[in-house]
Amino acid sequence: MIKNSYYVYGDSDLTVPAYLNFGEFILNKLWQNKDKNILINGSTNDTLTCGEISQEAMNLAVALTHLGLRKGEVVALCSENRREFWPTVIGIACTGAVLTTFNPGYTKDELKHVMGILKPKYVFCSPQAYSVHETYLKSFVEVKNIILFGERKQNGALLYDDLTTAKRVTFEEFKSVDVKGETDTLFILYSSGTSGLPKGVMQTHLNVLAACNMPSSFDADTSMLIVAPWYHAMGMIGTLRCFSKGITLVYLQKFDMESYLNTIELYKISQLTVVPALLVALCKHQSYHDVSSIKLMYSGGSPLHSDTINAVRKRFPKLKAVLQGYGMTEATLGVTRDTYEMAHLAKPGGVGYVVKNTIIKVVDIKTRKPLGPNQTGEICVKGVLIMKGYIGKENNSGDDFDEEGFFKTGDIGYYDDEKYFFIVDRLKELIKYKAYQVAPMEIEAVLLKHDGVRDVGVVGLPNAAAGEVPLAFVVPQPGATLSETELQQFVAERLSNPKRLRGGVKFVKEIPKNPSGKILRKHLREMAKSVISKL
Repeated sequence: MIKNSYYVYGDSDLTVPAYLNFGEFILNKLWQNKDKNILINGSTNDTLTCGEISQEAMNLAVALTHLGLRKGEVVALCSENRREFWPTVIGIACTGAVLTTFNPGYTKDELKHVMGILKPKYVFCSPQAYSVHETYLKSFVEVKNIILFGERKQNGALLYDDLTTAKRVTFEEFKSVDVKGETDTLFILYSSGTSGLPKGVMQTHLNVLAACNMPSSFDADTSMLIVAPWYHAMGMIGTLRCFSKGITLVYLQKFDMESYLNTIELYKISQLTVVPALLVALCKHQSYHDVSSIKLMYSGGSPLHSDTINAVRKRFPKLKAVLQGYGMTEATLGVTRDTYEMAHLAKPGGVGYVVKNTIIKVVDIKTRKPLGPNQTGEICVKGVLIMKGYIGKENNSGDDFDEEGFFKTGDIGYYDDEKYFFIVDRLKELIKYKAYQVAPMEIEAVLLKHDGVRDVGVVGLPNAAAGEVPLAFVVPQPGATLSETELQQFVAERLSNPKRLRGGVKFVKEIPKNPSGKILRKHLREMAKSVISKL
């Protein structure tokens, strides 16, 4: 009955609509702005209005129901970013079915893993994804229909266009299927997969409603540029939040520096959602593009440090604020963040304050006892944003949730005296050097300050004498001449003895990352097996 003084509590005045089908909520929001261009393809300049998305979604929902889709059944969507994606997402939500999204770049084993868990009855595919996975998708006996985007008909598949144009449903006569929003699953999205195969995260209608009704720092009269893939939580929930606020989104199917800058210049983009690696690359890239339209940036994935923020402000002269946040698929996007109104309280390297209707505690890694300010431990989170659980796994195992119902994030961090949060690193990714625990992100932040470094990833290299030693994989800037000794010395001058690059430096063409920009250290550790450490 008494609040724990070691816990950090968010405000509890979050409002969500009484109807708890997210599809109905987002349809209503879009229909209020039905004549507004809400989605623009930055490569082709094609546009979609709120009304067009809504109309296709309603038509699709009715068509799927006529095909036999029922509440609670699973529908899969495997596609890159393209126009049909969002009417499909919203239409499926309106039927009360469960949507799962697949990375079109999945290997055969990865697709077998997710299809085996979920057994979808319907699969939506882009032509590109279908060309890769057709044979394998058809081999699953549970799949009743495959529905293709685009105009080209294929044997045994239905066309999305046929389903969305066969019968036009009016907004006034349309009604979404009733759901129990607190418990009924809306999305099954996949965790980052930084270690092992990805896990299916069950997000309820209420989870996503809460995320979309969090206060926004965005200005609805401006435009935002997004390159994050929509099949991942960052792109999926982030875009739905923008739709709910009436913000126009300009999107690109894939990232290319020149295309990105050209799009900012052409559309006078005012807001960016980015990961720190992209910001560093933008600051180091030499160009004459006019980026003076950028007023606001939101960064996530890993902390931004003061040197990067200063460089960003020089690169974008009209920038008003750089805001940061922290979250994960299991938390339906973000559980801490900066806001525009409180941008003056943002702290370099930090990730903001706890959001509404959320409780965070930091616990000792060994004893699991709650810790106070400025004490580092595992971050545990509870609240309306936290997932229902992992598909096929009981929550009472103790692996993912503690006895109080807090989700164990596996992230190491702390909060300061003002209850502002900082992330140190992933628990499983800390490098154990002798008696010390070394955070790879700290070494990466230092190396990114070097003018010749474009990107970097650090992992622990097994060592018989020390346990593990830090090894850096470095992507040089184009034209830069770097040596291993130079970078080792650069780190040694700036960090304490346990954090030196005793594992060496390996130069690579790119750092493997997941769709949200997080480094895939499991891939780096595989690459590290060919490196011999030296003390």
